[in-house]
Amino acid sequence: MRAVVQRVSKASVVVDGQAVGEIGSGLLVLLGVSTSDTNGDADYLAEKIAGLRIFEDGDGKMNRNVADAGGAVLAVSQFTLYGDVRRGKRPSFDDAARPERARELYEYFVAEIRRRGLRCETGQFQAMMSVSLVNEGPVTVLLDSSKLF
Repeated sequence: MRAVVQRVSKASVVVDGQAVGEIGSGLLVLLGVSTSDTNGDADYLAEKIAGLRIFEDGDGKMNRNVADAGGAVLAVSQFTLYGDVRRGKRPSFDDAARPERARELYEYFVAEIRRRGLRCETGQFQAMMSVSLVNEGPVTVLLDSSKLF
């Protein structure tokens, strides 16, 4: 499972002209699910993301997590995180989970974020979404449950 995590002052997802998810300060999480992912991968990422100390404290150092900063999470399913362009220029998505399994693990991940006491808004699974954000810092972190990076 992969995640692109961005510290934001605001972020939203619009589908067919309607906002389906929106947060102020917090984390925008673009989440990709692979064919080999399990609940354990989602648990790992939920724990890591909830605890990421990428918000500034009173001294301007990154010492606070999203809960400490009073923020929320906007989780957006993003199968293209498993696009492989090592051969050619058109991505192959062979490593991306099938939609049924991806939805199951995406929803499990969202539930795990909420279980940790965080407000978690979502995009709309398998919809064409317009994602808007203001990345603060900018701060962007890449996570992979297989610890590839």
